[in-house]
Amino acid sequence: MAKYIDPKCRLCRREGVKLYLKGARCLSPKCPIEKKGGQVPGQHGKKRARGRISGYGIQLREKQKAKRLYAVLENQFHGYYEQAIKSRGNTAEVLIQLLESRLDNICYRLGFVTSRSFARQLVTHGNVLVDGKRVDVPSFQIKPGMVISLPENAAKFDFVAPNLIEKNAPAKWLSRVGTQGKVDRMPTTDEIGSDIKTNLIIEFYSR
Repeated sequence: MAKYIDPKCRLCRREGVKLYLKGARCLSPKCPIEKKGGQVPGQHGKKRARGRISGYGIQLREKQKAKRLYAVLENQFHGYYEQAIKSRGNTAEVLIQLLESRLDNICYRLGFVTSRSFARQLVTHGNVLVDGKRVDVPSFQIKPGMVISLPENAAKFDFVAPNLIEKNAPAKWLSRVGTQGKVDRMPTTDEIGSDIKTNLIIEFYSR
């Protein structure tokens, strides 16, 4: 399975905002966004001015930001768009719900881990149960009513245990008790809190 393997901090710098791809590091002074601000990565980053961006450029950057936030490659992301436009309801909201209902994202939103990268690792190594069955596919779609839990050994991992002790509150549309969480309903766009302008993404693909 293809995945991005270069430094994650470059992605945040390219978009000019924190995408919180490295957990606690993103909240510390070590974060490159704190050190270098909006400087674009690369040899000529200092010389590259952030001038006026075209409408297409704004839409492209919004699409890239969403892709990188959820760690999804282009073909799969476009597939979510195709699925969204064929669904009933608001296309922009359906798109964000499809991204948010990925198993790796649900593990992150439940507070089991501090980043989606850790969540993806947790899932791919077979350390997540969905309705009592082991699932190792990060893109597995979770539906309301499904229960996500961690086996006893997974709860002891270094990147999981501290989060369980701190009892981080899950997203409003989820509920959690210990190592077991549940999807109560699908989220609304306003509850995501990631400042993703999904309407620009829809406009990008519908050109």
